[in-house]
Amino acid sequence: MSNKSNQHGYIVGDNKKTNKKNNVINKLNLNDSGQLFIISAPSGTGKTTTVKQLLSFDNIEVSVSHTTRPPRAQEMDGKEYHFVDVDTFEDMIEKNLFFEYAKVFGSYYGTAKKKVEQMLFDKLDVILEIDYQGALQVMDKFPEAISIYMLPPSPEAQKERLNKRNQDADYVIANRLQQAAKEVSYYKYFDYLIVNDRFEKAVDEIKSIVTSYRLQRKRQEVLYRNIIQNFDSGINI
Repeated sequence: MSNKSNQHGYIVGDNKKTNKKNNVINKLNLNDSGQLFIISAPSGTGKTTTVKQLLSFDNIEVSVSHTTRPPRAQEMDGKEYHFVDVDTFEDMIEKNLFFEYAKVFGSYYGTAKKKVEQMLFDKLDVILEIDYQGALQVMDKFPEAISIYMLPPSPEAQKERLNKRNQDADYVIANRLQQAAKEVSYYKYFDYLIVNDRFEKAVDEIKSIVTSYRLQRKRQEVLYRNIIQNFDSGINI
């Protein structure tokens, strides 16, 4: 299996097959397909809650990742994650089925390529809510992706949010806080930086990024090509 550990001890996907020129995702014409948005953040930032608000947009979907960690209370297979065992996940790695994958806090997480490619071809914008390691892999393979990094307003606020979630033991929270202090430095590789000090503001800022992209001329001239062609043809006066 082609894995490697990064400087923080994570296992990170190193699937060189995905960089081949015939990779489907590299053939996309983004002027006439969906756009890929990456959203990453340390644990306790409010990333998942924020991402859910983006579904109020038309033609946008959140990619559901695969993971080997056990489901938490109220989580459903196929909704929050596709929950699989380690053997299944590693078999998917060997078959080159992941767009990106990484091992975080002892569990695998990964984004399956086929579903993302299909959504993009169907002209849906796709949100990848993934760890920074996976985000860096996607940026390398798909430079056109728009990447957003979210920060909590302070380490104290992050700790408070993790405690309020009531999902993890104290030692797990301590580990997440310690890791966050290391991974925050990777914000500089992202296109946008959002501080989630007020939830509504953070949601509005991310929505403005999506809207701004959608209003770019290269997107609009594809969407409204018929209108533009009518003007190019002129009118009878």
